[in-house]
Amino acid sequence: MIVLTTPRLLIRDHLPGDLPYHHELMSSDSGMRYLPELKTHTLTQTRENLAEAIRQQGLADRRCYFFWIESRETGSHIGEIGYTVTKKTPLGALADVGYFIRESCWGHGYTSEALRKVLRFAFEENGVYRISCGCLKENAASRRVMEKCGLLPEGELKEYQWHEGALKDRLVFRLLRREWQRLQGQAQTFTE
Repeated sequence: MIVLTTPRLLIRDHLPGDLPYHHELMSSDSGMRYLPELKTHTLTQTRENLAEAIRQQGLADRRCYFFWIESRETGSHIGEIGYTVTKKTPLGALADVGYFIRESCWGHGYTSEALRKVLRFAFEENGVYRISCGCLKENAASRRVMEKCGLLPEGELKEYQWHEGALKDRLVFRLLRREWQRLQGQAQTFTE
């Protein structure tokens, strides 16, 4: 079981007992507004989603790293974060990262804190070479999270994604392992 900690957060692999909280978030209109393709509409759908996350933990060739985020102080569920390995190369894995947080937890820096920790795990412990991420252009909060964590803009896909009755622009970001290492070196310099 993967367990990552930050000063405020516990980020871990899922457990079967997560189901009620997982369903509350996965079926939430506000929490899943920008991820309608992942939103669940029934407890059965959420149970299947959680079962797949748990099944992935036991695979020798695990490709999905989906994590539960909770407050270390209160033990309350904050949200979900994770990445999917899309391809393996001689330099390391290519992966897509994503996150969704309970509306009551927006604006507290939890997502950036969790993403930094997951990036560190991916690059330093799990052989990932490249992380990709994206959001609709209108989703300023998600864009800020990516920028705060050092992800770099790669492009803008015009009228690319159907969302809420319209084709909308999508922003694409990336971070390479060497760019992550450079960021860590810069952070170390600032703290000395």
